[in-house]
Amino acid sequence: MVDAARKHKRVFQTGSMQRSSYNFRQAAELVSNNYIGKIKEINVSVGEPVMQCDLPSLPTPDYLDWDLWIGPSMYRGYNPVLAPPIEDPKWAWWRGYQGFGGGYITDWGAHMFDIVQWALGMDQSGPVEFVAPETPAAKTGLYYVYANGVKVHHKNWGEGNAIQFIGEKGTIEVSRSFLRSNPADIVNTKLGSGDKRLYFSDNHYQDWIDAIKKRSKPICDVEIGHRTATICNAVNIAYELQRSLKWNPKKEVFNDASANMMRSRAYRGKWDFNKF
Repeated sequence: MVDAARKHKRVFQTGSMQRSSYNFRQAAELVSNNYIGKIKEINVSVGEPVMQCDLPSLPTPDYLDWDLWIGPSMYRGYNPVLAPPIEDPKWAWWRGYQGFGGGYITDWGAHMFDIVQWALGMDQSGPVEFVAPETPAAKTGLYYVYANGVKVHHKNWGEGNAIQFIGEKGTIEVSRSFLRSNPADIVNTKLGSGDKRLYFSDNHYQDWIDAIKKRSKPICDVEIGHRTATICNAVNIAYELQRSLKWNPKKEVFNDASANMMRSRAYRGKWDFNKF
């Protein structure tokens, strides 16, 4: 998708709308300008990795074209957990199962790991290693490492769907509902004229329309989205293989043959474009 967008000179906005939120932009700018000093570690709380789909197959409702709903994924029988009726208030949990989603790692993780990338200035790069927890089948405890040594931990640090930046001079904690720091006055800092500023947008949708008109890159360009999605999927791969993996963010390959095979998957029937 990155290559296609570049080749055809398309404007591509990724739906990482948190970048257009004051809380996250302020946190990212304070971190990137060293207002809490050198980063010692980052903790990201986003829920569990993807799991195998063990749901029983049930009769398919008459209103649903299940084959079309399954699409390119490997076929399995219907279950309302994956696709609840429209009038059912339940949150469709297809996103938790392998073959359809990536668990909370690709769900909330796509938002929170993205802000980490932004704050660290890694939008065109990524980590160099993913270290799996030692406990088999652990659902937290993985961390990944950037070339500069910064570690990002997937762990519940006390808040759900939130990020904790720990620096040598203070801590910043951010989510959609709060922005706070220790010392408390850090988050109220007004950046100086010499500080590095990140892309400003307070309306993700309008930013996209403006980018189309100007033929410019929006706040969350296609490669930004790709790099964040790469992290999410690599985290899931490391959890599934239960071993640590080296990653080359330039070549976008692992040092592990099995992990490299998991970067893609087979596509079913008419969705297999390799046949055409």
